Amino acid sequence: MGRAKVIPADPNAIFLPYQSRWITDNSRLKLMEKGRQIGLSWSTAYATVSRTALVSAKHDQWVSSRDDIQARLFLEDCKLFSGILDLAAQDLGEVALDPEGKHTAYVLRFANAKRIHSMSSNPDAQAGKRGSRVLDEFALHPDPRKLWSIAYPGITWGGNMEVISTHRGSHNFFNQLVREARESGNPKKISLHSVTLQDALDDGFLYKLQQSLPADDERQEMTEAEYFDWVKSGAADEESFLQEYMCVAADDDAAFLEYDLIASAEYPTTTNWQAIEGRELYAGVDIGRKKDLTVLWIVERLGDVLYTRHVEAMQNMRKSDQEKIIWPWLKRCNRACFDATGLGIGWADDAQDQFGEYAIEAVTFTPAVKEALAYPVRSKMEDRRIRIPYNQTIRSDLRSVTKQVTAAGNIRFTAERTPDGHADHFWALALAIHAAGPGVAEFGYTPVSALASQKAGADEDDDDFNSGYGRRHW
Repeated sequence: MGRAKVIPADPNAIFLPYQSRWITDNSRLKLMEKGRQIGLSWSTAYATVSRTALVSAKHDQWVSSRDDIQARLFLEDCKLFSGILDLAAQDLGEVALDPEGKHTAYVLRFANAKRIHSMSSNPDAQAGKRGSRVLDEFALHPDPRKLWSIAYPGITWGGNMEVISTHRGSHNFFNQLVREARESGNPKKISLHSVTLQDALDDGFLYKLQQSLPADDERQEMTEAEYFDWVKSGAADEESFLQEYMCVAADDDAAFLEYDLIASAEYPTTTNWQAIEGRELYAGVDIGRKKDLTVLWIVERLGDVLYTRHVEAMQNMRKSDQEKIIWPWLKRCNRACFDATGLGIGWADDAQDQFGEYAIEAVTFTPAVKEALAYPVRSKMEDRRIRIPYNQTIRSDLRSVTKQVTAAGNIRFTAERTPDGHADHFWALALAIHAAGPGVAEFGYTPVSALASQKAGADEDDDDFNSGYGRRHW
């Protein structure tokens, strides 16, 4: 089954060589920079069970995951290995770690009374706990530096600390640890492991994967080179592929928004972020052509924070079909800002005719206007006053914007054109923030529908749009 060319020396072994090296490394501090989905969190669960269940085990294990879902999945892997190893282990479910119940963990207890505590990302939950640490998806935690600072003292009286993660930007503390170990004499004496997608394939990863896939899965017919190209083609962009699969931290100095800054504004993965709580809605609409996207971005103001409630990307759609999606949202909004550059001029005119010039602001993109729109996006994130969806395409789009200084000293905001557009999400978000900007709140709540001109007649289709239908709703 499968066309993999690299067959492990022991095809029946549970773990591949790179996994075994990680499992058998008993260093006090060890760090793994890795590609996505190559089985390292899974093999870490095996190692955690193996050492915790020993009769001679002296320490509990404290596992910190990216979020609650990952915490539960890690404990499920631990339960799986407990069964495979025929160990007596009791799942205690979710247990409070403090009298107030502020911090909880999913707990697995072994016959020797030692436990594995699997927690989500709150660093404070690590405080005061003795025993070994596993910090999974470390770079994706809200504050990796704080997590390290609180977790590290816990191994003072014994145990070890394992850090496992893909990269998230060059300014992230995880990348600083990697570079310190690799380039600055390794003062912390970290045992550094690095496994890219290519490294995993060279160790027999595709063979193992094909053994577990259904016979009709398309990956059964791939060689290692074909699988590598297949993964790469599905990545959001080159930067994302290098970071997510090849252990190359994205250059935060080249991008306008650092990964950590974007992540700080993202909703937790389990949040129902589309639930509207009030009535103060604002819209940003970036208009695309055949190659670019039309993106509608809706935010709700609650206090001094803007909460994203809806994001819709449209491509290769007739103008009339896009209006069927956009217009109902505009009726609900206090105010909207429209991209009125090029093709957008007609869009902005039609929106103002439909809803009134007070409710619709036409924005023509010039270098100066782009600068005025871009900086509030960054400042809102820095001040923690914007919430955006946790979505790889949106994150990649926001990352694509770069700030360049021309020879004349002028600032230009540019973005590489990709199959997912030309920073269309970024500019739609910027327009939504502008729509909700200073001076808007004093007008009070006035629905656009009350200002609508009630103009009859059908809108003509725009020749710059295809008749095909394509739509993405986050």
